[in-house]
Amino acid sequence: MLFLHQIFYVMQPIAITGSASISAAGENALNTRSGKHFLTFDEQLDAWVGKLPEVLKTKIEEIREENRNYHALDASVRYAMYVSRAAAQQAGWQKGAAFGINIGSSRGATQLFEQYYDAFSKTGKAETLASPTTTLGNIASWVAQDLQNDGPDISHSITCSTALHALLNGVAWLQAGMCDKFLVGGSEAALTSFTIAQMKALKTYSRSGENTDFPCLAFDLKKTENTMVLGEGAASICLEKGKHDNALAYIVGVGYATEALQHAVSVSTEATCFQKSMRMAVESAFGETGNDGISAFAEMKKNSQISTFSEMTKNVDAIVMHAPGTVLGDTSEYKAIQNIFGKNLPLLTTNKWKIGHTFGASGLLSLDTAIQMLQMQEWEDTPFFSPQAKPKELKNILVNAVGFGGNAVSILVSRA
Repeated sequence: MLFLHQIFYVMQPIAITGSASISAAGENALNTRSGKHFLTFDEQLDAWVGKLPEVLKTKIEEIREENRNYHALDASVRYAMYVSRAAAQQAGWQKGAAFGINIGSSRGATQLFEQYYDAFSKTGKAETLASPTTTLGNIASWVAQDLQNDGPDISHSITCSTALHALLNGVAWLQAGMCDKFLVGGSEAALTSFTIAQMKALKTYSRSGENTDFPCLAFDLKKTENTMVLGEGAASICLEKGKHDNALAYIVGVGYATEALQHAVSVSTEATCFQKSMRMAVESAFGETGNDGISAFAEMKKNSQISTFSEMTKNVDAIVMHAPGTVLGDTSEYKAIQNIFGKNLPLLTTNKWKIGHTFGASGLLSLDTAIQMLQMQEWEDTPFFSPQAKPKELKNILVNAVGFGGNAVSILVSRA
């Protein structure tokens, strides 16, 4: 553990040179200041969900016809291929170039697995491709086949913090000098009756009727029941070490933590894991041994303008929260933020009330929101939380994610 901390606390800035996302809001459309959500009530599932727009799904489905080997792939794999192509193109990475890939998912090939198991339960026989097309390794492996990269290919699942753990892995490979470029992402296509039933069994899912204005009350601290809504989506970003003229933003701080749980599906009332991960991310960017690669940070430290942790927190302008829409999830994260930032509370926002909780992809969809906030210098308040301080300028934004098992990740992203 000490070795990892030493790597991150002397980390160089990591440039984000490409970014692509798909969600219920559309393509690269997470920071639309519409004031409305993109969730729909699905009568067949008898639940609110965040579905990809049909026109976008049609574009993604075209991937199936490009190669006969793509016909049998799960939707989660095609989603990952779609955003990874777009991110690599924006970064200017050519097919066959040297870069690593780490793309994860909480559920993986959910749709195919359920179809294959349903067929097995009726016939007692498994279909030929049941095993190779439902392994979690499909996601990174097929993205690698599609992009023909020269580098490592990693798939993994760490529940809802999966995508930000992929980013952590990418940063570690770059910092270690084992790669010069790394594509990281998360993908989720789990809008199935069995998945929805699992969330309802946990009593975390929204029970709102069809005519409600806001089925997911993410970051509504006054709600008295859980209102999580599941969404589908994917996101990928391209990482390169050091300064780059085409950088969209920079990763300047990272943090991670796992807390001891009292219950299998919840964090503590003050989210100890988030407190640890946020502190680590802030200290790795602004601490004495932090990031000297960004001239502004180096100058502040040189002039002794940053000496205490409280002073470090003043440099965080906003936080894109995990805020899944559950009572404990939202309130515990807010308490963790209060404990860490005290009177220096930054702007707080979330996107789950608009697009739903995309499980393993959610962290990078939140990061994509942060990138757009930095570029456009705009943000959308959540409809349920006010008032809060409005920063004059957005320079540094913290992004949070956590999943079952208390696995928290915090990423500090800075304006290019």
